[in-house]
Amino acid sequence: MSEPQMAQVDSRHRLGTRPTGRGAGGEALERLPASVGAPRNADFPWDEFDTASYLRHNYRSLRSDDRQILELVRDFFADSLPAGGARGLDVGSGPNLYPALAMLPLCRTITLFEPSASNVAWLRDEIGDYGRSWDPFWELLCERSRYQEVGDPRQALADRVSVQQGSVFKLPRRGWDVGTMFFVAESISERPEEFEDAVRRFVGALRVGAPFAAAFMENSDGYDVGGRRFPAVAVEEGYIRRILETAATDLRLERIGIGSDVLRAGYTGMIVACGRVRAA
Repeated sequence: MSEPQMAQVDSRHRLGTRPTGRGAGGEALERLPASVGAPRNADFPWDEFDTASYLRHNYRSLRSDDRQILELVRDFFADSLPAGGARGLDVGSGPNLYPALAMLPLCRTITLFEPSASNVAWLRDEIGDYGRSWDPFWELLCERSRYQEVGDPRQALADRVSVQQGSVFKLPRRGWDVGTMFFVAESISERPEEFEDAVRRFVGALRVGAPFAAAFMENSDGYDVGGRRFPAVAVEEGYIRRILETAATDLRLERIGIGSDVLRAGYTGMIVACGRVRAA
């Protein structure tokens, strides 16, 4: 699932001591040792995720933070690969189509890899003829000519996209040429080691040299969806960089602060990471 997208599932506590990082204001953040009993990913009812509630809260319109994220990812992908031949992967899609839309010019096929049965059902229905709320997202992408060359995005999405139910922790290795993972790894568990494992498995599912984009809720303390509480690991830029720089080259991280349009309580911003998969 995906979270800025997921506010109520930012599909985004701890076991052991987290690395020291920097806060939104630059201050040092010391992570305290976590409770051994912190909930794991498997402890949450993902199949009962309230897709409609999450969709209404996060994607009924193009928010300013999603606009900034999409501009960064659009410009990175527009310069990344020759058009049309890649196999794309979006991990933890949730009720969010804009990562798939962002990969359309690069891909002949796109796999949406999603664990929740409720989200899988929504995705399979939506990709056939997606709703008008996604039009502003596509219009923003089309500010780059590569996206204009796609033609009819609804038909392209219907023709190229498939949905596979599965966990990020069971992703096949080295199977895709380009990938996205938005608001997932930090929003599926309260254990840092599961966050780190999810990030590494995402990158490991991509071929060497593959461009990727990932987004994270900064310092998220969890989120509510349809009356249920879902978990998070409180990540920040330095922590994310330390994990990714061992597996990626040309790595660039951008922080998006909270503006007047606050998505929900309990986070300090969003972080976007773009890069290419490093040879092992």
